Amino acid sequence: MKDLISYIAKALVDSPEEVTVSEVEGNQTSVLELKVAKEDLGKVIGKQGRTARAMRTILSAASAKIKKRTVLEIIE
Repeated sequence: MKDLISYIAKALVDSPEEVTVSEVEGNQTSVLELKVAKEDLGKVIGKQGRTARAMRTILSAASAKIKKRTVLEIIE
């Protein structure tokens, strides 16, 4: 899951070297924290949050296959 979000985020931003994804695991839920450069934050979130919502949809579909809930948080 971490690699999936990292791959998508790096494709969207201007400075892919500043993209970091950290994972906090629990029993049933994992939280992925995405950090990007300040100037790339708008590209990751998108208009009215559409890009972020699309990333979360892809993440939930992929995590449903492994029967685990995964949440994406975009850190400023």
